[in-house]
Amino acid sequence: MRLRIVSRLRRKSHTLENPGVCRSFLLSWSDFTTLLLDGSKHMTLRISILTILLCSFCLAPQTLNAELRAGVAKIDITSETAGPVNGKLHARSIVISDGTTTAAVVALDVVAIGEIGHIKNDFLPKVRGEIQKSLGIPPTNVIINASHCHGVPAKDTDARTIKVIQQAHANMVPVQVGVGSGFENRIQENRRLIMKDGREIDVRHAYSLPPDEEVASVGPIDPEIGILRLDDLDGKPVAVIYNFACHPIQGVPGGLNTADITGFSSDVIEDNLGQGTVALFLQGCGGDINPAWYKDVDHPRDAEPLGNQLALSTLKGIRQIETEPISDLDVVNETLALPRADYADAISRLESEQTKLLNSLGGTSLNLKTFLPLAVKYNLSEEFPSYYSHRYLQEEKIGQPDLKALDAENRRNMERYIRNIITMEQLTRVNTNLRLLKKHQAQNIAAGSRTLDVELVGLRLGDFRLLTFPGELTVQIGLNLKEKSPHEKTFIAGYTNGYIYYAPTTKQLENIGGAQEDSDCLLAPHWQAIFEDKAIEMLKGL
Repeated sequence: MRLRIVSRLRRKSHTLENPGVCRSFLLSWSDFTTLLLDGSKHMTLRISILTILLCSFCLAPQTLNAELRAGVAKIDITSETAGPVNGKLHARSIVISDGTTTAAVVALDVVAIGEIGHIKNDFLPKVRGEIQKSLGIPPTNVIINASHCHGVPAKDTDARTIKVIQQAHANMVPVQVGVGSGFENRIQENRRLIMKDGREIDVRHAYSLPPDEEVASVGPIDPEIGILRLDDLDGKPVAVIYNFACHPIQGVPGGLNTADITGFSSDVIEDNLGQGTVALFLQGCGGDINPAWYKDVDHPRDAEPLGNQLALSTLKGIRQIETEPISDLDVVNETLALPRADYADAISRLESEQTKLLNSLGGTSLNLKTFLPLAVKYNLSEEFPSYYSHRYLQEEKIGQPDLKALDAENRRNMERYIRNIITMEQLTRVNTNLRLLKKHQAQNIAAGSRTLDVELVGLRLGDFRLLTFPGELTVQIGLNLKEKSPHEKTFIAGYTNGYIYYAPTTKQLENIGGAQEDSDCLLAPHWQAIFEDKAIEMLKGL
């Protein structure tokens, strides 16, 4: 028989626990009794052992049985009235406690936590209030992330979210933790196109794209999948939290209600890890990241293959993670004031561009019915489009080039028609973004304040660090924070604990009116440095 004598005293700035150190001695029972009973020979060591025992049992009795516990639950939140479904929407929850600090993390298959979509602005305070009342978890320790899928949830999603947190709390068991990463670069692409003239335009269904020859390059992606794995003491997976930057807006054939890419990926991960395991997807910095092949018109839009690929890449990362006992948990919650934008000048510039484009439209002899056949003919045979070659040769021989004259006239009319089409496509982008700018200018004026308060949460569990933000962060910001963080395993979750629309970089906001992210934004360009400085400060403190 062997006896392990442990004294573990932890210091955490936000608790009343006693400061101290952790020491461990491994002795046989016979050695232990000899040391205690043998008079002067081992007097010094006897005193040390007795001192440690007294510290363990008297100074910090609450830490003797300290262990990390976690519970998970999952509940269907799919709307029963929104029509057929392909890929159900869920609320997934994990409650984690080290005996002193307790946190609840919820992954919701919804577009946003308030402001847009079907989740109203009272959702977060309602859920947090009830969880504080029923479970004693402070509101600052309740973290709710939206996957940003565009599916339709049930009307009582708030009640179901409360229930799933309560169920997770009731399911708590001792766990061990591991952190790692996966890699996936095939299912996403940066939707911002860098043009040869310096402008940036994004790939959206809301407006047409520019001619291919005007595009110079595209922006970055973040292929890292941040993974937190929690196992029970037998090594069976209890939960996986995975963080990835994407836009789950691919849809499914027939336009059915769906949790989209990340709903499918979570289902596949859970199926592979076994019954009872819950996979929580936390959306990353996906503000300017589209699904691959987003504008494809030759195949049905189908998120499931993309979700399967994300799941397999995540599973590969999960299986490389080894878990170990972790005894403490940290949660930091801060409010940061960010500057609001003033779009008066941008709106004026865009209205001028709108007028200029409208005035540039000119008349042409063609309409769609006559243009399309001509476009086909003149691309099939550039030299002899209007008839067979022998007639052209014959007219040339007799000095009567009527077909060539017809071709010249048709080409002029086609060029005018194409210029009009491109101008109209530019107008769709200007009109769409102008509406967004006017909307947010009105919001910022109505707010009566030049700043916007945002909630940031920092979570530490072992080597895992997570920082949250309530807006649609663009991918470069996530890459910046990972690079600047002092911790190797740092992950960023946007779309969390509220919604403040897009949060592009300062450089991207110089492009106002060209891309959706730059127009669908409440923030002034210099917000980025303020946020990144605070984020790094919080990460250093975790």
